[in-house]
Formats: sequence, structure tokens, C-alpha cells
Amino acid sequence: MLRLTDFSTLTFDCYGTLIDWERGILAELKPWAQKHRIAVDDGALLEAFGQAEASCEAETPSKLYPELLGDVLRRLATRWQVTLGAGEAENFGGSVGRWPVFADSPASLQYLKRYFKLVILSNVDRASFALSNEKLGVPFDRVVTAQDVGSYKPNPRNFEYMLGDVERSLGVKKAEILHTAQSLFHDIVPAKAIGLRTMWIDRRRGVEGWGATPAPKDRAAAKPDFEASSLADLVSLHQAHLRGETA
Repeated sequence: MLRLTDFSTLTFDCYGTLIDWERGILAELKPWAQKHRIAVDDGALLEAFGQAEASCEAETPSKLYPELLGDVLRRLATRWQVTLGAGEAENFGGSVGRWPVFADSPASLQYLKRYFKLVILSNVDRASFALSNEKLGVPFDRVVTAQDVGSYKPNPRNFEYMLGDVERSLGVKKAEILHTAQSLFHDIVPAKAIGLRTMWIDRRRGVEGWGATPAPKDRAAAKPDFEASSLADLVSLHQAHLRGETA
């Protein structure tokens, strides 16, 4: 029986997993949509964002995330046939630092830091992540961003780069790593494809749709080794495994 105590290292996606990016995205996009008289609900806004973001990441992998976010807003403007105002794309591009942390993330990370090496594998740039890391309040052992790799998840290059980085810098082998993420599309499917064990943090449990992440093309390929609905639930599962329990 596989247990969380079998691993030495947790590699984390950040946005959607540790940072509440959907709440942050909506805080930026809802006023923009209202300003431009775009009549869509929250679910449609998030879905449109997810589609545009994934396309931009695949088409322009070398762009830094703030510039890429600006392109996402331009695509949304085209989709709804509105004209962007001066500075709107740039303002949205710089919004990552305004996205809020999930309430359970800081304390859970402090707990997990006692038992695991903690590594970030994120689809943003170093400067944007640094702003979010101030809210998370924990020093990560390594931070790998799309800026470092020159591509965006779900590209397997990002996972391969991370594996090489943690082996060189921390002496950690693939078998010691549990990749922990909310997005099946960006993280769980590609992580499993290269042989990583995975933990799905299903932050949208009980909510219809896929939100700001595209649906995985092959749901069977997205089956993780562990599931939790929050980081706090992951902590509870780890505590149970420390006690020798299987649940």
C-alpha cells in the first residue's frame, strides 16, 4: 500500500493548488467584462480564460507569463468583439501578485516542510512567483518556473527539467517525489506520463465544469495515486499514514 510517508519530496504546482487563481482571475476579469458589457457568468469566464491561456502557452512558449497573460486578454477581447482600453492587457498581465492564497496553504506548507523537501514547478515567471511566495510564507527548497525551462506545462520538458534540477541540487531521485497539483491537464497527466507518482488536490470538488484549466483529453490517463480536496486534507492524510492507518 502506497503511503505519503514513502516520499521525501513534494513538488507543487502553485496556481490553482496553493494560490487561488480562479478567485484572482475572476477579481480581474469580472469588472473588465462588466465594463465592456460582456454578459457571461463566472464559469464561462473561467473556461474562456483556460482555453486562451493553454493556446497561448503552446503557441508562444518563450514568452514570460505577464506578457502571455496580456495576450490572453487580447484573445478574450477578440472572442467577445470588444476593443481593449489603453493599458488593460498590461494591467491583467501584472495581476498574478494580486491573486489570493488559499486559506489553508501557509499553515499546511509549514507542516509539510517538517517532513518533506518542498519544490515548486510553476507555469509563471520568477518575479511573479516571488510575489506569491510572500503570501505562502514558506521557503521552498527549489523553484522551477516556465521562465527557467522556456516552455509551459503540460510540456514534458518542464517535468524533465525539474527532475534534473532536484537530482543535481538536492540529490532527490524520481521515486522519492510526489507531484502535487490541482490541474489534471497541466500536471497530473504529464507527470504520470514520465513516471512520477501524483497527488490530485481537487480544489473544485463539488463544482461543475473544469474552471480555468482545460479538461484532460484522456480521463483514464489522469487517474492520480492520491486525491485530496485541499492542502489541509493532504496534511490529514499524511498524519493518518504516520499513525500507520491506510485511510
